[in-house]
Amino acid sequence: MHTDIARWVLQTEGEAVLRLSERLDERFSEVVERILQSPGKVILTGVGKSAHVAAKITATLNSVGTPAVWLHATEAVHGDVGVVQRDDVVLIFSKSGETPEVRALLPTLRERGAYIVACVGDPQSSVARAAHTTIDLSIEREACPHNLTPTASTTVALAFGDALAIALMQARQFGPEDFAATHPAGNLGKRLLLKVRDIAEPTLPTVSENAPFKEVLYAITSGRKGAVAVLAPDSALLRGIITDGDIRRAVERFDPVQLLHLQAKDIASPNPKCIDLDQKALEALHLMRTHQVSQLIVLENGRPWGMIHFHDLIKEGLR
Repeated sequence: MHTDIARWVLQTEGEAVLRLSERLDERFSEVVERILQSPGKVILTGVGKSAHVAAKITATLNSVGTPAVWLHATEAVHGDVGVVQRDDVVLIFSKSGETPEVRALLPTLRERGAYIVACVGDPQSSVARAAHTTIDLSIEREACPHNLTPTASTTVALAFGDALAIALMQARQFGPEDFAATHPAGNLGKRLLLKVRDIAEPTLPTVSENAPFKEVLYAITSGRKGAVAVLAPDSALLRGIITDGDIRRAVERFDPVQLLHLQAKDIASPNPKCIDLDQKALEALHLMRTHQVSQLIVLENGRPWGMIHFHDLIKEGLR
């Protein structure tokens, strides 16, 4: 029984959205063009559930390149309407189109020179008649046995908001790089924006290529990177890298007496994998996976600067 009710709710809401898609006309395009051409901002308002819908659509618009501000209609008529300026586009959400707080706001919006879009469930309502244009968000019934609880109506309004946001996004040619810029803490943002310099530390465990085996062990242990860069004597010229794996292989290959006489250059891997400080962190991850290494030496202007470890990238959420 519970599943049957759930299916009925979803079907009722889905059918309401489909009817909206069939009902959209040139007025939708007019709203999109008005927003694109307006030197002002987009303001979304409403009361009750419509206010929550307006807040969500505001967040979506901001995330895809259209600056938007949420304004609660009740607070607006008590001073917050000051945020509205000439040439702003105001989208009013109201199922009935007769909400007193919204109706009280209309004269002030017109006086301030805003372009008013009524997103209402009744295209013949007072709000619709007072607006410059109307988006018909009417439904046949709510997905509620008593036809009372805002369900299908709020779903339709949210779906309209998504359609508006994506239409504007496409018109602005807002791409993945732009999306990443508005979501810097998200996975996409990190993949596209995060650079090696944002993660790597400016510390590089190093030893001279003539350093004895004991000194190499100490440098790797104290450096806590699982590797040490091998440099030419008395210079920053990179000669190679020694990793934990190189140490293990040396211990297996040489007896204890031989180990004592080894130098860094005897066990170092030449031509270590490097990455520039200003390359993207995602490139570092790709390089590690391609060459099956856990560390990269970070270069600045071609000179050793630091080291980045596979775990540093994973910790940042890169995959």
